[in-house]
Amino acid sequence: MTIRIVVADDQDLVRAGLCGILATAEDLVIVGEAATGREAVDVVRERRPDVVLMDVRMPDMDGLAATRLIVRDTDARVVVLTTFDLDEYVIAALEAGASGFLLKDTPSTRLHEAVRIIASGDALLSPSVTRTVIDRLRTPRERRSRASLTGLTPREREILDLVARGMSNAEVAADLHITTGTVKTHVGHLLTKLDARDRIQLVILAHADDGTD
Repeated sequence: MTIRIVVADDQDLVRAGLCGILATAEDLVIVGEAATGREAVDVVRERRPDVVLMDVRMPDMDGLAATRLIVRDTDARVVVLTTFDLDEYVIAALEAGASGFLLKDTPSTRLHEAVRIIASGDALLSPSVTRTVIDRLRTPRERRSRASLTGLTPREREILDLVARGMSNAEVAADLHITTGTVKTHVGHLLTKLDARDRIQLVILAHADDGTD
């Protein structure tokens, strides 16, 4: 499957470097570039990519506002690029609807895999997204949804726990010796039962359910 990508960064060299790295993988295709947040929104609406790599600090419109519009208006999944691992931008990006974030110094092979993970519907959370960030992201709806965890089947709870550890569908399937399709079905049921927007909210719910508020 070919994955269509838009790269948004106001620094020409950074943008060119990312595009160059991504273009070395046969299944990844750059369909657009943007140097401002507004340009990113326009390019995504026109080109309809699968994944957007989005810088935060850009002129005209920052990457967070652009992410919010893209998530609202298109099916593209946004990965926010950041220089620092646990800054306020990471929190704001996830609140804006981003499917994850990457450090700008991510190795090329990891960048390829990260784009594939996001395109497949998984979330990409750095291990350094700690409990502090989880707590900051919890919303009243997520607090209410915690009660729904008691209604999960043992298998659904098992899969939720693995998703919360950052495993992809394929990794969960291998760990439980079931098919990837079966995992996708269970994840879909989890999203519905817990009224969660995406896998990131599933992670938040799983971490929140440790008996503390």
